[in-house]
Amino acid sequence: MTKRQHTALAGVSAPTMAAFERGEMTLSLAKAFDILRVVGLMDEPAAGGAQERFLRESIERWQSLVSTLPPQSPARFPDGYYRADYCFIGEIKTPTTREFERMLAGVARKKYTGWPVFMVLNREEIRPREVDGAIETWLRPEGTVQRSFEDPAHCDFWRGVPSGRMFLIRGYQEDGQETFPARTIFDSTLPIWRMGEILLHAAALAQHLAKDDPDALTIKLRILYTGLQGRQLKSWANPLSGVFMEGRPSRSDEVLIETEVPVKGLKDNLAAHLVPLVSQLFERFDAESVSHDFVQHEVSRLMKGNF
Repeated sequence: MTKRQHTALAGVSAPTMAAFERGEMTLSLAKAFDILRVVGLMDEPAAGGAQERFLRESIERWQSLVSTLPPQSPARFPDGYYRADYCFIGEIKTPTTREFERMLAGVARKKYTGWPVFMVLNREEIRPREVDGAIETWLRPEGTVQRSFEDPAHCDFWRGVPSGRMFLIRGYQEDGQETFPARTIFDSTLPIWRMGEILLHAAALAQHLAKDDPDALTIKLRILYTGLQGRQLKSWANPLSGVFMEGRPSRSDEVLIETEVPVKGLKDNLAAHLVPLVSQLFERFDAESVSHDFVQHEVSRLMKGNF
């Protein structure tokens, strides 16, 4: 197995693999475990939280799908990706897989951006499918399906199970541009939109899954951003907004963000919930403190759905 193949199968970036080989102490245990797991050097107990097992199964499913692709295929996200998973705290229904698929289709009808998270498409070759009790979509890249976009930001893989657990992995829109090289820019607007979309998706799914009152549920969200090292934080996607947030090149390659957000009032207070999450992310770029006004400005644009 080559280093490039090992990096791809472990789902880590090249700088993360290099940091592992150098024995750097800043590398997270989760990433070290991912690297060791590929070569069979992890002795893991079977027990664990249900969400942790779901996350591991989802990552392994994605890795199996991309394992036959060329090393630099955009669907392998060679320059980095973000990965999100969420579940609910509280009493939820136990729908069948078919019922759950219909719920997801219903939630997907509301679009806030042109390429929403957990997208449900109708074409036979890319529509959601049931695999081992889960509903999943993989937007396969070059040479496998006729598609308009084949850059990392349009090679999504998402997966969900009827117990209300969802997983998404996607590359960066910044890495599919012709005007600047991949892995050089990290936009300051897109993370607000994507994290906001994910929370809105969860709140909408809660309306279908809640056993009684959806407002009694809490969303447990986790997002991992990778491939950050060397990227410059810039207002790229919306340079004419008049509200800017920029920073220095990131010295860290990844950041893990976790939060718990009540469904009650989520839509009205979305900006307030996002401010601490965006702050944790932008700290990697030595950015100035993230203001509520900056996040609210982008949330207002997101909610209008003008795409």
